[in-house]
Amino acid sequence: MEPLYQQTHKQVHEIQSRMGRLETADKQSVHIENEIQASIDQIFSRLERLEILSSKEPPNKRQNAKLRVDQLKYDVQHLQTALRNFQHRRHAREQQERQREELLSRTFTTNGTQKKILDIANMLGLSNTVMRLIEKRAFQDKYFMIGTQGSCQIAHFGGRSAGSS
Repeated sequence: MEPLYQQTHKQVHEIQSRMGRLETADKQSVHIENEIQASIDQIFSRLERLEILSSKEPPNKRQNAKLRVDQLKYDVQHLQTALRNFQHRRHAREQQERQREELLSRTFTTNGTQKKILDIANMLGLSNTVMRLIEKRAFQDKYFMIGTQGSCQIAHFGGRSAGSS
């Protein structure tokens, strides 16, 4: 039982170090995730064998052996949960990037909104000053800020880039 326990314990520590590298890896993360998952599956099968072996230990060592196996189980379950959390964060980050790219690729148009607003203002009998303020505001609202990583870009509703800073 002892050699199998030591191998399993060593493998748990290797997975913990790979989990640390997983946080810093970008493109290779899926490959590392698969390796970690395969190792975790292997450890679970070893733990089943260790449980059987611990029950066959002499009575004075049995409780200690079961505690050690239970601790390994807890550690592996913790690693499994950490891997799932990392995968969830990676999927959420990828989805946010896709949504961001989709938004940046869209072209925004006013679709005659300015004319409609001026027609309504004229129908309501608003003064020329108020109508000019509305027109000025409508022109200013054609531009909006798009925050990007480390830079800021000003985009035009018509889809053209007005400039970047």
